[in-house]
Amino acid sequence: MLELKNIHKTYRMGQVDVKALDGVSLKIEPGEFVAIMGPSGSGKSTLMHILGLLDRPDTGEYHLGERRIDELSDNELSGIRNRLVGFIFQQFHLLPRMTALQNAELPLIYAGKRHLKEKAKEELEEVGLGERINHRPNELSGGQQQRVAIARSLVNNPFIILADEPTGNLDSKSREEIMAILKGLNAKGKTIIIVTHENAVALQARRVIRMLDGRIISDDKQGTQIPARQETSENVTDPVLSKSESKARQTEFFDYLRQAASAMSAHKMRSFLSILGVLIGVSAVIAMLALGEGAKASIQKELASLGSNLLVVRPGSPRVGRVALESGSATRFTFQDVAAIKKLTDVVEKVAPAVSGRGQIVYANKNWNTRIEGVGVDYASIRAAHPQVGRFFTQEEERLRDKVIILGTTVARELFGEANPVGETVKVNLLNFKVVGVLPAKGATSWHDQDDTLLIPVTTAMYRVFGKEYIDAIYVQVKSPELIQAANGTISELIIKQHRLDKNGEDTFQIRDMSDIKNALESTTRTMSLLLGSIAAISLLVGGIGIMNIMLVSVTERTREIGLRKAIGATNKDVLAQFLIEAVMMSFIGGSCGILLGAGISALITFFAGWAVKVSWFSINLSAGFSLLIGIAFGMWPARKASQLDPIEALRYE
Repeated sequence: MLELKNIHKTYRMGQVDVKALDGVSLKIEPGEFVAIMGPSGSGKSTLMHILGLLDRPDTGEYHLGERRIDELSDNELSGIRNRLVGFIFQQFHLLPRMTALQNAELPLIYAGKRHLKEKAKEELEEVGLGERINHRPNELSGGQQQRVAIARSLVNNPFIILADEPTGNLDSKSREEIMAILKGLNAKGKTIIIVTHENAVALQARRVIRMLDGRIISDDKQGTQIPARQETSENVTDPVLSKSESKARQTEFFDYLRQAASAMSAHKMRSFLSILGVLIGVSAVIAMLALGEGAKASIQKELASLGSNLLVVRPGSPRVGRVALESGSATRFTFQDVAAIKKLTDVVEKVAPAVSGRGQIVYANKNWNTRIEGVGVDYASIRAAHPQVGRFFTQEEERLRDKVIILGTTVARELFGEANPVGETVKVNLLNFKVVGVLPAKGATSWHDQDDTLLIPVTTAMYRVFGKEYIDAIYVQVKSPELIQAANGTISELIIKQHRLDKNGEDTFQIRDMSDIKNALESTTRTMSLLLGSIAAISLLVGGIGIMNIMLVSVTERTREIGLRKAIGATNKDVLAQFLIEAVMMSFIGGSCGILLGAGISALITFFAGWAVKVSWFSINLSAGFSLLIGIAFGMWPARKASQLDPIEALRYE
């Protein structure tokens, strides 16, 4: 069943090379009960580790059945350990956070046989622990813990049981019980190999191998050997897993998840602190980006009040020598200019002339001094000024110079309070006007209240109120943002031609592009959002570093656990996945709670500070994705470190 040929193994102890095995050759037949004896340092434990595929020889050959296995990969060796070998350790190596049943189930997880967990219960009942299956190791005696370890070694029905000093930590009664169990297993056809320094234990075996200084000095058989089971000799001939078997033993994701959750619950405070770091980082990102989005929304609202794709054509202030003349003294706009600009249909959507001034508006015993704007009908669309109450004046009312008026919300409030002003008559510079609408609120800045104004038809303003013959400004709505520059140049050429201006004297009029203001404000908002998000991301990064530190500590504390998992069949991938999922779980929980906390903080900022705050799906998705990325990035190193631990070194770790 097992054959070693001229096995050598040397360990490096500081500057000294220590030969653990020196030319060991050995054959083990199916169904044997073998005891390996020798003083400390004789190489007996090293021999057992090589027999159990936990360690590799430096030189020599190892055959299991008809296959040479000392050259197989780590994953292939893990599969063989899981399927063919069961380990019983002197220190038991039970996981303290798990019950006896859960400890016994562990090999099933890595065999892809979690659905056969009743098998673990049966094995515990077989070793006399049927009533203690839900007890944790600290609630069991030494003999009972060793029985759990025996049940764990049997759950995958292995062909070989390897026991390292299985009675070394037990009292005499427990020793007898454990040996009785092992002899019973051998009687059923199991191949038993034990390492012991006790003659009383060795005498119960049917073959005793004695070692000294890394060599076998005697190999004696005693008693009658148990006949090998037929399936043992047949199945052990090809120990390497086939593709179908390899696929069948793949650990399910939910098993990794359960193991990670169990590890987190076993160290609640440590896990909570790791989660807290990510939670604070994510909530800070959410709140800071919400502030940035709120500011952006406020600016967009302000920009909407200016109008979309807007150009404003105004008379300039030409200079004679170094003296600036009055605005409009060289170029005066008329309705002919408005009509000419309207004909530029390739780039122009709508045009509205405008004049402005100040005046006194009176209603009953109240009066208010405000800005008066005379505008064209298309002004409502160009400047987003459709009344929220009432209507805008019509083309016919503009043509007939009707005395109709639309009030800004500030003027309406000062004169009418909460009452509806539509249909009422007010006096503007001693002329009676009928109120037909109230403008939508556009807000106030520190230097200008956009709602402290009133609108009347441009013709009425020019010929009835101000006595003007010229237009103060022309509002032009361009068809699309891409055409703004083209429209600017076309209108400029038109005015120069229309008024026969010198091209070098373009300061006689101005064309203001509102998109420049819009772009500047949006750029400022983006910069602010980026700055706030970057500051918050730093705290999230710190949370990630905290997870990495905690996971590194966890790997150190759980080194022996990692060795145990590898001994019972866990591959490097299994260990990597478990620790990585644990880090991602902490990051995910922290991210999820951080999103809720960040949204709550944003709501509190709005409630108490009155700032505009907007939590966007983009910020939620960004924070969630970044927190998961943090978990993967900062969990990968500890997980990889855990997966690369040597099982023997891990089991020996103190």
